[in-house]
Amino acid sequence: MVYTTSSLFLKSLSLAGITHAFVNWGSDHPAILEELQRQRSQGEHKGETSPRVITCPNEMVALSAAQGYAQVTGKPAAVIIHVDVGTQALAGAIHNVDRGRVPVLIYAGASPFTSRSEMKGGRNEWIMWLQDIPDQTAIVRQYMRHTAQINSGRNVVQIVKRAVQIATSEPKGPVYLWARREVMEEELPVTLYDLLSMKPTMSMAPAALSPVDARTISNALLTALHPLIITSHAGRNQDVVSSMVTLSTLLAIPVFCTCPSAVNIPFSHPFVLGITYLSPGPATDSFEEHLRAADTVLVLDSDIPWIPSKCAPKEDGSARVFIIDGGDPLKTNVAMGTWDAALHRGVELICRADAEVAIGQLIDIVKENLLGDPLKLETVTTEIKNRIKQRAQRNKHVHDKWVTRLNSAERVPGVTADGSNINDITIPHIMRVLREVTAPIASTSLIVNEAISNYGVVWEHARPELPGSLLTSGGSSLGYALGACIGAILGDLATSTARGTTKNYNLVTAIVGDGTFMFGVPSSAFWIARRYNTVSLYRATILCFESPASQPFLTIVLNNGGWRSPKLSMLAVHPQGYGSNALSAEQLSVGFSFDSNDEPSSARLDRISPNYSQIAVAATDGWAWGRRVSLSSKEVTTDNVFTYLNEAISEAVRVVIQENRCAVVDCVLQAL
Repeated sequence: MVYTTSSLFLKSLSLAGITHAFVNWGSDHPAILEELQRQRSQGEHKGETSPRVITCPNEMVALSAAQGYAQVTGKPAAVIIHVDVGTQALAGAIHNVDRGRVPVLIYAGASPFTSRSEMKGGRNEWIMWLQDIPDQTAIVRQYMRHTAQINSGRNVVQIVKRAVQIATSEPKGPVYLWARREVMEEELPVTLYDLLSMKPTMSMAPAALSPVDARTISNALLTALHPLIITSHAGRNQDVVSSMVTLSTLLAIPVFCTCPSAVNIPFSHPFVLGITYLSPGPATDSFEEHLRAADTVLVLDSDIPWIPSKCAPKEDGSARVFIIDGGDPLKTNVAMGTWDAALHRGVELICRADAEVAIGQLIDIVKENLLGDPLKLETVTTEIKNRIKQRAQRNKHVHDKWVTRLNSAERVPGVTADGSNINDITIPHIMRVLREVTAPIASTSLIVNEAISNYGVVWEHARPELPGSLLTSGGSSLGYALGACIGAILGDLATSTARGTTKNYNLVTAIVGDGTFMFGVPSSAFWIARRYNTVSLYRATILCFESPASQPFLTIVLNNGGWRSPKLSMLAVHPQGYGSNALSAEQLSVGFSFDSNDEPSSARLDRISPNYSQIAVAATDGWAWGRRVSLSSKEVTTDNVFTYLNEAISEAVRVVIQENRCAVVDCVLQAL
């Protein structure tokens, strides 16, 4: 029996709790491929491998899938890629797992260092000279929490354990390991493999507020006339959500979610006043109004609570601002700007503390003040309680007004002044129909939102209630959603199989723009979804039973014919410049449709543009289902808009759930 460093490396991953590896193989992986086949042949894991291998024809999709897996399970997956070129091909997904604070273990091989047959695994292909660069780790180092080289199989378990420990401790994030090919081919004693063990990896314990800081913040909230909570990603820890509800309810503190990447508080909570990505619109207007009026602001796990050049708390600095972040409150991975100088001069405390722990501390002190000590002045307590009651009424009024605005936007389209129909499908219409169609399974549905310029609209009209029911990448690199859906489904199945329970998600839906759809490498993503839509992949190693086949996902493409975000950015800087007079998105070079001849056509259906749903169909050899939905069709009127949308989305959901196939609905919106 021959065991190599690769054998011990894979076993170390398994011992560290990593169950899945999203892989893109290359010439640096012979020993790993050999070890995986040994596992299958010898039945070491009942015919499977450990970790389970998910082949990914594109590296960015692989890392995005690992991100979705970790977001759902809270545990890291592995991504195995090929030397420097594969590391580069991880592309913007590296940015996303960094900014999204997602634990992932990335391993890349490196070109061999011998070339005259001195060692097994030495250079024997021409590419190995070209792929040997001076500092491979430099490609990704600034995005990583930790990087390390594996120099021998004899201590690989320590290297893996340390990497996983760092990846899963705040601020969580990706780690990068690499090794030369000769090292991974190193033969090791059988006893070293058989006796290899690892105690459970121990992540850093969540930090708490100091007693002084906890009381300072609590007292500020208790005595404030206009307190405000701003949060973005506290809900990545799903246990935070109930605590957030309790704190907000106790003191009737309004909550705004700015640039959210997780569900931080249920949409229906009467003190939730809005969700905004700080772009112009009614949601941002409401947020800025409350931010300017606030005398105490509590920022909980937020990277961008506001944009200083547009809006900030009271300009005289009288607003007390408290910042709590579990991982990086000083934002040390941002090159320019500091919290107090760049955001607001009224910042009083910057605290590194876990949101769940910190909120629990604040709740205890608030309850103690409101319900506890009978020696406290009764008049003071009564005044605070009256203030809370009045604030609760105001909050509910603002919340109800917000919901009314959303309901209005979701109504049937109107007519123009000349009486003709307005036949443009809108995102509120789509989201209303999606909510209605999926209402029976709302508690077991997940939305992966990558609508970019329409992020906020999708969040608002999705109206998420449950922790973990809506996710974004937490970063800004496009192409996350399709891969993330694959990883989320695999993670959900792995967790439920291990526990012997039912899946958390019966439906996973990606909502993407047309540009995002193409960034997501759909040919690769849908191939993976088709390839691993099998029963055998999910055979439980420990429980020894087969779980149901994997659940494919639904994709809704918000097709506005191009990149809307660059156009909006240009107009924000040059509102009356040359670009504002561009005749079309095509002329501005941000459009994806064009005329098939020299005669320009105003009708979108007469222009050439990608058929997004059929890309998925082609990538899966006809397995995926797809349909384009456009209200430009003459038979569609304002009277049957929702019937038309309902039929398409209902059929797509049926295909996903009943036929176990991916479905893509390409919704043609008003063109750029």
